[in-house]
Amino acid sequence: MKYRLLFLFFICWSVSTALTSLYAQVRTGAEQTGLYLHLLRGKHVSLVVNQTSLIGKTHLLDSLLSQNIQVTSIFAPEHGIRGEADAGAIVKDGKDARSGIPVLSLYGKDKKPRNDQLKDTDIIVFDIQDVGARFFTYISTLYYVMQACAENGKELIVLDRPNPCDYVDGPVLQPKFKSFVGMLPIPVLHGCTVGEIAQMINGEGWLGNGLHCRLRIIPVAGWHHGQPYSLPVKPSPNLPNDQAVALYASLCPFEGTSVSIGRGTPFPFQVIGNPTLKTCTFRFMPRPLKGSDMNPLHKNTYCYGSDLRHTEAPEGFSLKYILEIYQLYRNNPKGFFTRPHWFDLLMGTDSVRMDILKGKSEAEIRTAWQPALQQYKTMRKNYLLYHDYTN
Repeated sequence: MKYRLLFLFFICWSVSTALTSLYAQVRTGAEQTGLYLHLLRGKHVSLVVNQTSLIGKTHLLDSLLSQNIQVTSIFAPEHGIRGEADAGAIVKDGKDARSGIPVLSLYGKDKKPRNDQLKDTDIIVFDIQDVGARFFTYISTLYYVMQACAENGKELIVLDRPNPCDYVDGPVLQPKFKSFVGMLPIPVLHGCTVGEIAQMINGEGWLGNGLHCRLRIIPVAGWHHGQPYSLPVKPSPNLPNDQAVALYASLCPFEGTSVSIGRGTPFPFQVIGNPTLKTCTFRFMPRPLKGSDMNPLHKNTYCYGSDLRHTEAPEGFSLKYILEIYQLYRNNPKGFFTRPHWFDLLMGTDSVRMDILKGKSEAEIRTAWQPALQQYKTMRKNYLLYHDYTN
């Protein structure tokens, strides 16, 4: 018995050591200060950052200030620079409480830096952790920052980070469904890092009017496509862990329906339910949560549905959750698609919703988006910075 316990201990220690070694080898762009600090010295620097912009446990802003880099302004995306604003809540201009540096909102009246805000800026640094989904708004912010840099002759440095949900899957956005939750003609899961998306935006001419952003990318070291990556800090208030990140792309389209995805609970994007689905045994109650969602769907009402916290997340984008719940509404489709246009904006097309209403299976629905997805996969290879998937 003693030797069996020692053997089990050795196995656990070996696995833990291997995982620690694996993650220790990954170095984000921000962590490789020797590759970019010299580019910032003597310059007026603006940052586009949030709570994920860390070097170890220190915010990039604080790290740069400790190196006497002259940070003159900070542009704040959705959730703010410290990640404390609710999803969808307007981020206001102000000052960073810790440094006193002006904070300029990119998630309010302005989604794009104004010309006057860039007048005294020499260079912009973008360092935000993405999760690999088209409707996660940080890559929309990247698009507008690149456009503003191109229009004003400013250089942009992207400090790259791994993609924690690194798949290429789902419908490609059609132009008429362009919005802030889908700026680019890419699939739901785009299979790129922020740096690769930036290269794609430039290379495909998506900035419009012949614009080209002066772009420099500090790549991740020790990471390749398909390599698992656990986020050290939650990328938004409603993505608290790896399971939520893995389920996010497949559950987010529920935002266009009457079904809660757990906003206002300790487990957002890990449960689904509605007050009318009382045949389901699992229940939860959304409540106002400061810093997460103060007005969640079905606030203070029990919702009945499915607990996905301990299920195996899909490898890619899946419609199975949508289709399973929709079957409970098949006699009342309007009761399910309560925000049909929003559902279409998230999907990047209205064909998915139309096919669901026609009773098509997931396999049949997926067939329709394959030609555009294959074209995207071919184009994507032109902009990769890291070794691609082996299968």
